[in-house]
Amino acid sequence: MELKMMSRDDLWGIADTQHGFVTAVQAVEAGVSMQALQMLVHRGTLDRVAHGVYRFPKYPVGEHDQKMLAVLWTRVPEAALSHETALDLYGISDVNPSRIHLTVSKNRRFRRADGAEYVVHYEDLDPEQIGWCDEMPTVKPATAIAQCISYGTPTYLLRQAIDRGHAQGYLKTDEREALMSDLDTRHEG
Repeated sequence: MELKMMSRDDLWGIADTQHGFVTAVQAVEAGVSMQALQMLVHRGTLDRVAHGVYRFPKYPVGEHDQKMLAVLWTRVPEAALSHETALDLYGISDVNPSRIHLTVSKNRRFRRADGAEYVVHYEDLDPEQIGWCDEMPTVKPATAIAQCISYGTPTYLLRQAIDRGHAQGYLKTDEREALMSDLDTRHEG
């Protein structure tokens, strides 16, 4: 007879790929009832960190935990870190965003009061525009730079991102040239 793993073990496996976080939806999909989830919170095995998002307090704290929390906070599968946050994650610009930027599809709307530290952008991204950085869904550098050109990120930070992105192999030569052209066009308009 096969024994069912304990609820916390089921959730730990998910959380281990998400900087220690797990959502209520993921828990239910893993066969953990909402009652069992609440019991884990009551016992201190999990902490509720946002609506529908939990964290194992024994999981090691990491540099990018708040960014992973932001992605899960949206509760939408296509959410990705974007704009200046993505540039910062890839380390191709000295940008220092004061809030975490996320992109979700245009048809999503949020009515939550607990997201003051996030900037949610609405854009339909193609799957090839999204990659992974530090185990988090993040728009690829070329997409992040293009977003920042439209967003109004200072020119010197974008030139730096384009130059470093190309030097580090994130941007192909034709992408670099197109982004530089877009940046120059922004100033002419």
